[in-house]
Amino acid sequence: MLLVVAQLILNVFEARACTSAIITGKATADGKPLMWKHRDTNEEQNRLVYSDAGTYPYIGLVNSNDSCNNEVWAGTNSAGFCIMNTASFNIRDKGDGTAERDLEGVVMRVALERCVSLSDFEHFLDTLSRPMKVEANFAVIDAYGGAAYYETNNFGYLKADANDPMQAPHGYLIRTNFSYSGFMDEGLGYIRHETAQYLFSRQRDHSTFTPEWIFASASRSYYHSLLGTDLKDYDFSVPGATGYAVEQDYISRFSSSASVVFQGVKEGEPAEHTTMWTALGFPPCSVAVPTWVKGGNTLPPMLLKGEDSENAPLCERVVALKHRVYPIKRGSGHRYFNWVLLYNPDNSGIMQRLAPVEEELFERSRNAMKQWGDGSWDETAIQRFYLEVDRFVMDAYRELFDL
Repeated sequence: MLLVVAQLILNVFEARACTSAIITGKATADGKPLMWKHRDTNEEQNRLVYSDAGTYPYIGLVNSNDSCNNEVWAGTNSAGFCIMNTASFNIRDKGDGTAERDLEGVVMRVALERCVSLSDFEHFLDTLSRPMKVEANFAVIDAYGGAAYYETNNFGYLKADANDPMQAPHGYLIRTNFSYSGFMDEGLGYIRHETAQYLFSRQRDHSTFTPEWIFASASRSYYHSLLGTDLKDYDFSVPGATGYAVEQDYISRFSSSASVVFQGVKEGEPAEHTTMWTALGFPPCSVAVPTWVKGGNTLPPMLLKGEDSENAPLCERVVALKHRVYPIKRGSGHRYFNWVLLYNPDNSGIMQRLAPVEEELFERSRNAMKQWGDGSWDETAIQRFYLEVDRFVMDAYRELFDL
């Protein structure tokens, strides 16, 4: 019985595991900071919401079954303040008997409603009642160049500043599911952490960190740092090869439910230019779609709850593709996936077929932002663009996958 309970606990931890990074402007291609969250959770269906219930309107990622939008798992507000988190499993104080936990989503929602800067967020954490009922690495960037992780437990936090060359010599920080300030060799995500470090180290010499690179080369990476192998080198000519692979410690896995990249602004640029790129659902079967708080509550319909469902139409299609990739439902079937369906020598894999769609999305978005100019953007123009992008993406899924 104890073994069964332990396995259930481990499964819950794994389902809440995420991979993330903060990249300062000195390491990006255009000088704008980036913040990335590759989300893992038991909730396959998530969607975006717009809220103006607080001081600052925001766009947030929520679980589809959260009808009140009470918990936000990544978001950006009208002041250019962006926040996300990864669960940390080694930061809880020994002897901490706090029963209630997992309020990270509530904390992030309230922070989006109230905060403009890193100092605001620090003051917010300082004034929360103890215990805070969280165990997380919160990540924040603002419109003033601030970029930091806050390794936070029930009674305090430690800041890791991405602008500090002693802490981030290459201009970026990476966190998975342990905290540097936590108990050594406890927690989760060490192999994924090393994988992300390896991928970023190969890219940093080119100074070309972009949202496109993060989605294509990090969220959809199948490199394994411990094994030193990449599934993209899979030898399909081996006799008896089925095209299936075992899922263990890849950045993308069965529990992956979204990938979000926040692209901040340079000093002097309007905060409203902050962009939230979101690939809803299983990232290898999804595409990144841009949103801006300036566009108001008329977000692309494919990212919002549907007319007849709490789920976002795009996420439903992405999850349907994911289950084609993971077709085995009995036993430990979720540990095995059809790699040849995602990627193959004929370039007919799902990731390969969606790559041109995402490339076109980025191209159209860059052109639109250039057309909108350096000053304040027009809300109506953004909303028109949303409808154009919505038609383009939904048509692509229908034409490519009959969804």
